[in-house]
Amino acid sequence: MTTAALPTDIATIPTKRPFNFGRWFAATGWRHIVGAIMVIFSLFPIIFVISSSLNPESTLTGSNALFSAIGLDSYARMLNDPQVPFMQWFGNTMLVAGITSVSTVFLGALAAYAFSRMRFAGRRVGLMSIVIVQMFPQILAVVAIFLLMSTLGEWFPAIGLNTHAGLILVYLGGALGVNTYLMYGFFNTVPKDIDEAAKIDGASHARIFFTIILRLVAPILAVVALLSFISTVNEFVVASVILTDKETQTLAVGLTQLVSNPRYADWSAFSAGAVMSALPVVALFLYLQKYIVGGLTAGAVK
Repeated sequence: MTTAALPTDIATIPTKRPFNFGRWFAATGWRHIVGAIMVIFSLFPIIFVISSSLNPESTLTGSNALFSAIGLDSYARMLNDPQVPFMQWFGNTMLVAGITSVSTVFLGALAAYAFSRMRFAGRRVGLMSIVIVQMFPQILAVVAIFLLMSTLGEWFPAIGLNTHAGLILVYLGGALGVNTYLMYGFFNTVPKDIDEAAKIDGASHARIFFTIILRLVAPILAVVALLSFISTVNEFVVASVILTDKETQTLAVGLTQLVSNPRYADWSAFSAGAVMSALPVVALFLYLQKYIVGGLTAGAVK
C-alpha cells in the first residue's frame, strides 16, 4: 500500500503582530483623544448649569467651583414661588411648541408634495421666493409682526397680541419656508414611479400622499418636527413682543425676567428652570431618534 503524499504548499497561519503604541496612535489613537476632548468641551456647559442649579446661593460666584454646594432650594423656589409661575410657563411652552411642530410638519409636507409632484404656473417662482425670504433675519420683521398682530387683535381678539393662537400663526408663517424647501428635497428622492403605479390603480393625490408618501418620508418628518419643537421652545424675540402678560408667557420669556434685574439676578433659579425646561427636548430627541434611524434604513431597503 502506498500512502498519499502530503501537500508541501500548505499556507502557514500568520502570527499576530505585537502591539505597537506608536503605530496605533498614528492610525486611530489620535481620533479617540480628539473625540474625548470634544465630548468634554460639549458637556462642560451642561455640567456648569447643573452645578449652578444645585447651588443654594442665587449668584454665579459660588458656582465657579463645580458642585461646591449642593441643594434643591432653587428648584423649590421655581416650583413654589407664587411670583414665578413656572408650571404655567411650562404648560404654555409645551402647548405652543407641540401645536407649532405638528402644524409645521403637516403644512410643510403638503406644500413640499405639491412642489415636488405637481406642475403649475408659478412653481419655480414660489421655490425661489422661499429661498430668498430665508436670507433675511427674523428680527427685521419684529416691528411689522407687532403692528400686524395689534391690528388683527382689534378685529379678531383670539389671534391678536397676548394670545397663544397668534404666536403659533407667526411661528407657522416663519417656519414653513425653510421646512418646505427642506422637505421638498427629500420628496424628490422618492421615485415617481410609485405615484404612477398608484394612479394606475385609481388612487388620487390625497390617497397617495397620506397612505404612501408620508410613510416613505418619515425621516424628514421626524427631523422637521424635532427642529421646530426645539426652535419654538428656545425662541425669545417674537414671544417677548407678542406675549405681554405673565400668565401667557413661555419659558424663554418668563425665565429671562429672573435675571433681567441687574441688582438682583437669581441665576441659580434661572439655571434650575433651564434644566427642567430642557428635559422635554431631550426626551423628544431620544424618542424620535429611533424613528429617524429606522426610517432611513427602511427607506433604503424600499
